[in-house]
Amino acid sequence: MTEFPKKTLRIGLIGSGFIAEFHLRSMIGVRNVEVTGVYSRNAENRQRICTLVTQLELGDCTSYGSLSEMLQSDDIDAVWLLSPNHTRLDTMRTIHEEVTAGRSKIFAVACEKPLGRTVSEAREMLRLVEDAKLNHGYLENQVFSTAVLRGKEIIWRRAASTTGRPYLARAAEEHSGPHAAWFWQGDKQGGGVLNDMMCHSVEVSRHLLTEPGKPRNSLKVKSVNGTVATLKWNRPRYADELKARYGAEVDYRNRPSEDFARGTVVLEDETGQELIIEATTSWAYVGAGLRIQLELLGPEYAMEFNTLGTGLKIFMSREVQGSEGEDLVEKQNAEQGQMPVLEDEAGVYGYTDENRHMVECFRKGETPLETFHDGLAVVEILIGLYKSAETGQTVHFPAPDLEDYVPLVARPA
Repeated sequence: MTEFPKKTLRIGLIGSGFIAEFHLRSMIGVRNVEVTGVYSRNAENRQRICTLVTQLELGDCTSYGSLSEMLQSDDIDAVWLLSPNHTRLDTMRTIHEEVTAGRSKIFAVACEKPLGRTVSEAREMLRLVEDAKLNHGYLENQVFSTAVLRGKEIIWRRAASTTGRPYLARAAEEHSGPHAAWFWQGDKQGGGVLNDMMCHSVEVSRHLLTEPGKPRNSLKVKSVNGTVATLKWNRPRYADELKARYGAEVDYRNRPSEDFARGTVVLEDETGQELIIEATTSWAYVGAGLRIQLELLGPEYAMEFNTLGTGLKIFMSREVQGSEGEDLVEKQNAEQGQMPVLEDEAGVYGYTDENRHMVECFRKGETPLETFHDGLAVVEILIGLYKSAETGQTVHFPAPDLEDYVPLVARPA
């Protein structure tokens, strides 16, 4: 029997790619945590993570070539599931098997977005984690963005309390495309940009529209309407560029995924008040880097946030030579000119407060703000948007026929 609170939460990372490093770098702002293990199929990547853990002074990290071996370790309390989308369900099955068989003493799992590639996958993830009696958190970083935390608190305390609740949330996330090959492959990733990025937009919008202190399911989904398109990456020049970069498996001449998506979600609060989410996402944006734009509107107020509207900017003339400026802001495409700088990307994007929250909830045995239930709700909305885009019709909820629906770009050839 685990006794709470634990003095220190010892976590293991499942996955060693781009997002694992983002989480690691945010952990320097989190107390009461050590990173004691990492598992992935790539030994070189695992060693890179272990080296970074040492450099950041986050603990003594062991590299594991077997997931079961890491789960059975005596110095792992919780795991962060950060592996590619198509591996998540099998990974969760292994976790369930090791815990229910008594071979693993872990008591919590935090899972990156999305929870599943289909509604049935996400529902099975939830079933497995609850059957194993594990505490669980859904890692949606934008909910914990410093601007979102502060903005929501002010809007609801000062404005909504006197003039009425907010009724419209707009969210947009855009950049020039993912880092790894599997993101571009519809069957492995579960879709294209809608699945990859609108999960953020939908959930941060639901969060902003939810009255503080009330559960997220106090808002009911009434309908969704979506549009998807491939605007850039199926053009011959860019399709060939992807193939040269990632290999023949990424074939956007013949099997493209959408690089643009739009979604409208109609919600209803407990009094019957209608609320709207407007979301757009794109892998076809070429600008100063990853751009997240958020708005929250109510009867007598508005909130706005743009990650590229930074206070710190750097200018470099054409005489300055160097590589693309991803050290300044994620997905930066240029190395010269006037460039915004995010001096604390992990904090601005929400990773620091997200991980602080999850660590403290797991350490104390408390339920996180975001759980697998929220991950499932997000997948239901995304899959509804995909079906709407394919059929050209609005999808009304509840929609039981979405359970086994697979987005068009994720189906076998």
